[in-house]
Amino acid sequence: MRSLVFLLEEPSAQDALEGFLPHILPDEVSVEYLVFEGKQDLEKRMIKILRGWLQPDTHFIILRDQDAGDCAVIKAGLLARCREAGRERESKVRIACRELEAWFVGDWASVAKAFDNPKLTKLQQKAIYRDEPDRLSNPVAELRKHIPHYQKRDGARRIGPYLCKENNASRSFQVFVDAVRRSLAEE
Repeated sequence: MRSLVFLLEEPSAQDALEGFLPHILPDEVSVEYLVFEGKQDLEKRMIKILRGWLQPDTHFIILRDQDAGDCAVIKAGLLARCREAGRERESKVRIACRELEAWFVGDWASVAKAFDNPKLTKLQQKAIYRDEPDRLSNPVAELRKHIPHYQKRDGARRIGPYLCKENNASRSFQVFVDAVRRSLAEE
């Protein structure tokens, strides 16, 4: 059985992926989530975890928020850790630009369904969300402008099942989905 292991910096990423991935993964793929206590914990512990993984036919996807950092530098550092662990070939590193929530504001139709508020769908037409959701410095604040009671984990749980690659304006979400699919195609 093929296995995908996601190394994630925070629980809300797992919440979103648990809702979304069943829509794109074949049933015969086993999925496991390793959630860390922030990006420093992820970076500190990932080499040991990757090195010690014994299950064959496993691919790893490391997902981390960009926050205010340089995307290329962050990715290079995580790839270097994969290489040090001897898992470069079966690992993919993806950066959520700037934060995971940019994936949500890139797909207001999904947010509208998740919060049972059809009016939110109209936000997809705004240039800031349609053209560059990954450039938003604080996507959580954008969500809270329109959903004052928005909370990260609850929002991720609600929105994840509705996310759709075809309708999502977030480039980092598009790249993430492609990486998941390529991981399954590799032998």
